[in-house]
Amino acid sequence: MTYDYIIAGAGAAGCILANRLSACGKHTVLLLEAGGKDSSLWFKIPVGFAKMYYNPTFNWMYYSQPQKQLNNREIYAPRGKVQGGSGSINAMVYVRGQAHDFDDWAANGNDGWSFKDVLPYFRKLENHPLGDSEYHGGSGPISITPMKGETHPICDVFLKGCDELGYPHSDDFNGPKFEGSGIYDVNTKDGQRSSSSFAHLHPALSRPNLTVEHYALVDRVLFENERASGISVTQHGVVRTFQARKEVILCAGAVDTPKILQLSGVADQALLARHQIPLVKHLPAVGQNLQDHLCASYYYKANIPTLNDQLSSLFGQFKLGLKYLLTRKGALAMSVNQAGGFFRGNEAQANPNLQLYFNPLSYQIPKNNKASLKPEPYSGFLLCFNPCRPTSRGHIEIKSKNPRDAALIDPNYLSTQKDIDEVIQGSRLMRKIMQAPALKSITVAEVLPGPVVESDEQMLQYFRENSGSIYHLCGSCAMGADVQKSVVDKQLKVHGLDGLRIVDASIFPNVTSGNTHAAVLMVAEKGADLILQDA
Repeated sequence: MTYDYIIAGAGAAGCILANRLSACGKHTVLLLEAGGKDSSLWFKIPVGFAKMYYNPTFNWMYYSQPQKQLNNREIYAPRGKVQGGSGSINAMVYVRGQAHDFDDWAANGNDGWSFKDVLPYFRKLENHPLGDSEYHGGSGPISITPMKGETHPICDVFLKGCDELGYPHSDDFNGPKFEGSGIYDVNTKDGQRSSSSFAHLHPALSRPNLTVEHYALVDRVLFENERASGISVTQHGVVRTFQARKEVILCAGAVDTPKILQLSGVADQALLARHQIPLVKHLPAVGQNLQDHLCASYYYKANIPTLNDQLSSLFGQFKLGLKYLLTRKGALAMSVNQAGGFFRGNEAQANPNLQLYFNPLSYQIPKNNKASLKPEPYSGFLLCFNPCRPTSRGHIEIKSKNPRDAALIDPNYLSTQKDIDEVIQGSRLMRKIMQAPALKSITVAEVLPGPVVESDEQMLQYFRENSGSIYHLCGSCAMGADVQKSVVDKQLKVHGLDGLRIVDASIFPNVTSGNTHAAVLMVAEKGADLILQDA
């Protein structure tokens, strides 16, 4: 079968492209998804992400290679295996990043990607309660909900503590003032997840020019000389091929987009030779430049009630559930990551370089890979941090020429001195904030790491032993002008090939300061415009 556009991956970006490219009715669009539909109620309930955390039906459940700087641990890397992709299973915190993040994209040879250039696309995708303004959009498909006024009362204690120490306050991390403490926004609507699948794809499914194929695992992109002509997939054990008149667009994410390119013969020729894959195009940067945010949590016992108290009993859970059913409000209607902010680790920093999360619930992710948000058996909360712009760079590489083998993921965490220095800065910052009078007055003890961890060396060791990904993998098919160091140009076209683009987090030249989901949505909105302009 032949379509104008074939989109590989119905994730956060792919769902937007499927909607935008099919909206005019002139183009036939095929959307391929390796997983199933997002029909379970748990995809709609915000707290439902906990049910998907270790669910192999909807989650690829990838792991990194052993990380030398993290005590040789394999770091968990969940990825959505369902319509909506990781945007269907994430914690929904909506942060664009700092303006200079995108200005750095533009400075990397990508004219048209500065913050001034991409702000209209952020505004286009949003339906914000503040309506249309300089920084927000009021009529976009993705609904944004500020959690201010709805968060657990203990979050106010965190904000007061930051105020007592003289840190700035941000009313809106996506507004003119990024730096400081505040309450996060989430992409929800009326207490339900507002994913690109729900907001973009579901309303478009009735269009006769849009076809969605589920359980279709991409084997490779097909080429005629140096033009992408179609795609081969395996669906329910059967190999199927589809032809593309105009373009093949890869939206499989920072792990699987470079994997698909490598399986298709578009990568470093030495890698392809090792796996006996015929060379289509030598592009050494495919799979390189991988980046991620790495975080660690500190656990505290409180002398006032927290979400632990509400979630630790069946009666408390019943009350929260009843409130959600009746009002679509309460703890089940929002992210567990409620307060936090962006801070400078020291006075030498030109911009905020650390992100903090204040969580009114303390829980530990079990070591046996079983999903759990079971609270600690005391009134507790946690505070965690991650550096905003780590400089460590890793890579994605196919394990074999079999598409069913997961790619090898090596983020190469903590491989630069800057990243190590920022671990110490973040650890010191959290300890400093916890000494604020407001927070000291409600804290019984620091449970983990505890007072035995005090020196810089001990803090770094705690981080090495306990840190994990925040699941912001990006950059593995970076956008840029240098063919040796990048994979796509500023039009998101793969260097040296016709009819092939990439529209997902893999094109980030550098990771953004904060949660990456909002930036992926923006890339998809702008990518759709670039494709339609060429059409």
